Amino acid sequence: MEKKFLAACLALVLAGSALLSCRSAPSPSTMDLIGARGKLLAGVKFDFKPFGYLDENGENVGFDVEIAQYIAKQLELPVEFVKVTSQSRIPDLLENKVDLLIASMTHTVTRDAKIDFTMTYFEDGQSLLVRSGSGIRGLEDLEGKTVAAVRGATSGLKLLSFQPKSQLQLFGEYPEAVKALKSGMVDALTTDRSFCIAAADDNPGLEVTGGTFTVEPYGIGIRENDSRFRDFLNQALMQMELDGTYAQVYWKYFQQPPSFEIQVLPGAGVMK
Repeated sequence: MEKKFLAACLALVLAGSALLSCRSAPSPSTMDLIGARGKLLAGVKFDFKPFGYLDENGENVGFDVEIAQYIAKQLELPVEFVKVTSQSRIPDLLENKVDLLIASMTHTVTRDAKIDFTMTYFEDGQSLLVRSGSGIRGLEDLEGKTVAAVRGATSGLKLLSFQPKSQLQLFGEYPEAVKALKSGMVDALTTDRSFCIAAADDNPGLEVTGGTFTVEPYGIGIRENDSRFRDFLNQALMQMELDGTYAQVYWKYFQQPPSFEIQVLPGAGVMK
């Protein structure tokens, strides 16, 4: 009886050890998945100028796009751009449709509960896009007005926190929201100031007003618990700052020297 009891105990110990071993086995890093596939899948926007959009030839261009190209160069692999929207980008990342998100995405506490982020690579602020001559000059003028925002973005809820007496109308993508503003369906559109400026430049009769009323730190989104991939991306961002590429790309899309510097940690240098 004693021998049977000891054998049963030993079997339980071995089974428990096997279970713990399975649970503690690390998941493959996105770095391994990218290497096995032979290319980087970058989730970028196709409708958010100047960060990610399509040019007249249908080619992906923009500030975020060039950062993705730089990262792919560090990986020594090609990059494929996958369309994401403000609403689809996190689900697409979690469903492994993309390896990372470089999609004008503000790093927030709420989003941090679902995914991880790199260090901040750009900082913007929320503003207002209106029709010229509308009389809207700031948040106080939005009382009783209808304001467009895009689903999945933080801008709609933030606007209501500043001006709860405004009415919010949500759209799936930014071209729809701009069209609604131009047609008079809504009184204003709210999102990050850089997009508002670009939209005003491309659409006579629209203007940016109200300054900025939030701070929007952009980070690259990745799946949780992948420190190897996050470290690589942070090193690539620091290298982009150190070798001058960041300043060149910034000037290309904003026509001014960078108003933001990527934090470079001690000891950062040329990537091998």
